[in-house]
Amino acid sequence: MEFGLRTQQVEEIWIPTPYWSSALVLPAFSPFSFFSTLVVSTCHSLVVGVIGLYIFLFDEATIADPLWGDPSLVKVNIAIASGYLISDLLILIWYWKVIGDKYFIIHHCTALYAYYFVLRDGVLGYIGNFRLLAELSSPFVNQRWFFEALKYPKFSKANVINGILMTVVFFIVRIASIPPFYGYIYSVLGTEAYLRLGFLIQCSWISTCVVLDVMNVMWMIKISKGCIKVISLIRQEKAKKSLQNGKLD
Repeated sequence: MEFGLRTQQVEEIWIPTPYWSSALVLPAFSPFSFFSTLVVSTCHSLVVGVIGLYIFLFDEATIADPLWGDPSLVKVNIAIASGYLISDLLILIWYWKVIGDKYFIIHHCTALYAYYFVLRDGVLGYIGNFRLLAELSSPFVNQRWFFEALKYPKFSKANVINGILMTVVFFIVRIASIPPFYGYIYSVLGTEAYLRLGFLIQCSWISTCVVLDVMNVMWMIKISKGCIKVISLIRQEKAKKSLQNGKLD
């Protein structure tokens, strides 16, 4: 998710290369390669994102009963996501001085805690899968680092397009989804299906979502500021060139 937002300190320990093919397989001299973690992150995001989108649109069991519907396929998807989160959490801790970030620790632990109830009790399948759709933004976030590793100019067409897509997709899957999501929570409060969840799951469901959404809003603000800054600089550069061309004429 979101894992491409880590500190730029990592630039010192992986090897940029101007060729896509070698960039994906070239190992770093350090025992840790940040570049490889981004490849894994992107693959994970695409797998759980595509499966999650299918469940969101076509899984009749969970759509019919978001709280108690049969989450068989959801459990597979969440198990994949949980495995990735655990491995990434271990990498964060092991290489804390290089890529350690307290917000990612909070994010990973919060998500794993929430997914535990889905895997253990088979509840909130549709809800858990809905939260996984946020992973659809991660490939664009990671792509920003790939372009930087390959020495693409900051204002290159590919970089700018990816930046705009990253901002738009991040907003759609992580921010625009907030109002309808909490609207749904409000609509089921006090219902028989909600009460059957029990106090622990009820509190865990709402509290973990609040924590994750607060971080999503924080990241959205940072991404938006970066996108606006780049667009403003591009406009200034175009205006400067137009002015220079006018003088030359």
